[in-house]
Amino acid sequence: MKVKKLILIFLCLSSIACATNSRKVITGDMRPEVYMKFLKGKKVAVVANQSSLAGDKHVVDKLIAEGIDIRLIFAPEHGFRELADAGSKIQNGKDPQTGIPIVSLYGKIYKPSPEHLSGIDVVVYDIQDVGARFYTYISTMHYVMESCAENGVTFVVFDRPNPNGFYVDGNLPDTAYRSFVCMHPVPVVYGMTPGEYAMMINGEGWLAGGRQCDLKIVKCKNYTHNTYYELPVRPSPNLPNQTAVYLYPSLCFFEGTVISCGRGTDFPFQAFGHPLLPDRGFSFTPRSVPGATNPPLLGQKCYGIDLRNAIKEGLVPSKELNLNWLLTAYREFPDKEKFFNNYFDVLAGGPELREQIIKGMNAGEIRQSWREDIEKFMKVRSKYLLYK
Repeated sequence: MKVKKLILIFLCLSSIACATNSRKVITGDMRPEVYMKFLKGKKVAVVANQSSLAGDKHVVDKLIAEGIDIRLIFAPEHGFRELADAGSKIQNGKDPQTGIPIVSLYGKIYKPSPEHLSGIDVVVYDIQDVGARFYTYISTMHYVMESCAENGVTFVVFDRPNPNGFYVDGNLPDTAYRSFVCMHPVPVVYGMTPGEYAMMINGEGWLAGGRQCDLKIVKCKNYTHNTYYELPVRPSPNLPNQTAVYLYPSLCFFEGTVISCGRGTDFPFQAFGHPLLPDRGFSFTPRSVPGATNPPLLGQKCYGIDLRNAIKEGLVPSKELNLNWLLTAYREFPDKEKFFNNYFDVLAGGPELREQIIKGMNAGEIRQSWREDIEKFMKVRSKYLLYK
């Protein structure tokens, strides 16, 4: 079995590496020969954050240097140039470097108002995604697209690779559980770039009233869904490296339980643990750190599993979610009644996954229950793929 597993890991890595960096990936914000025709002479708003780097320059600074008239900046969760804690409400203000007004889309509002878009011709979206349904930037994109559709504003996506874009896996949510971390009928890992995902939102009529916005995509160059793409900057405070990015889709379910996924350590989303789990020789104690000033289980010694070497050990990248970590933690936690919190069903898009775990279903049985929905989604997804 060990040899078979090593062969599968090798094949997975090989398939990703086959399109790796023989030619450098060029992101949409590095292609002025394409986007200038959409932006030149227009009044522009930008949806961006600290990940919006065009080479070594922030996309806002680059566009200003190219003579683009930027009137407004929209900031998603975690802010614009700086990284705030997960869930922290972002305040309106001004960019200290340019003086451009900043409107928070993760505070009092999630959707730009008609007043915000008054006088704006084009909104540019340039944010690094990690390809998981509960990562909130795709929800911000949805609401901005919706406002653009309602107010006759063009929406331009500067596309970026999806570091988890090489596979599709996970349950599809119950639409009754729609939330900011579960807005669309897609699997946990959907295998699409922001540009492809925007096309799906538009094409499937998911905007309010079935509207469609005037959507333009500035594609990446030298990218396919098998391209290995290491992020040049952390996409959010608690995803500090490629290991965390690969593990995030599997470990994020712990956010809906009493188990810590390493927030408040130097290795968030690269471990999990709890004071009541068995001591296997690894422990960590969450503390107050930038990006996690009040993490779960603050100051408590947690026993669990160290996943910092997950890439080296061949656990990731993988073409499927790892449910065994969640199932093992549930099985070993002594007080089953207190394992899940109210957030679990929100993250999972309904109660079914929680109920399957409580029933004692194994990972294979749970994954089998997803198969039909994933097959249907793959047919929808195929209509919008830009990178075959």
